[in-house]
Amino acid sequence: MDVLIVDGYNIIGAWPELRELKKTDFAAARDKLIEKMAEYKAYTGYRVIIVFDAHQVPGIEKKTKTHNVEIIYTRENETADERIEKMANELNNIKTQVHVATSDYTEQWVVFGQGALRKSARELLNEMIEIEKNIDRSVHKTNQKKAPNRINIKREIAEIFEKWRRGDR
Repeated sequence: MDVLIVDGYNIIGAWPELRELKKTDFAAARDKLIEKMAEYKAYTGYRVIIVFDAHQVPGIEKKTKTHNVEIIYTRENETADERIEKMANELNNIKTQVHVATSDYTEQWVVFGQGALRKSARELLNEMIEIEKNIDRSVHKTNQKKAPNRINIKREIAEIFEKWRRGDR
């Protein structure tokens, strides 16, 4: 199984669309990232976990699941980096390949040292753009397909029926 752990605020700060959205509506930027990662999960089949810093916010750790994506807000006095490092170490085994998406250079090398694969925000964005193109192509292809006849008949007979349907006798 493949697992993608996403450093939420790092990706929001790195992707142009989310960075702009963050300026006017921080929650909307977070929601947009979650939606994009849900598409990623649906397309790739990876287990996706997004980790958001909550170390400056008093309170306890919060875990939720939205659009089949796991979302973790770290507990007070814990950074997203600390949680990601811990999770990368715990989840990485012979049956699981962990990928960590962050542009934090130090974080990339720490998780790489634990056996996880690192993915920069730019790499994830490029991958997401390609996934969205593939989804669009697939939807377009499906919409272009003509529904097959329910009964197998010879082409000549189908043409006669089509003429009758149009009133061209």
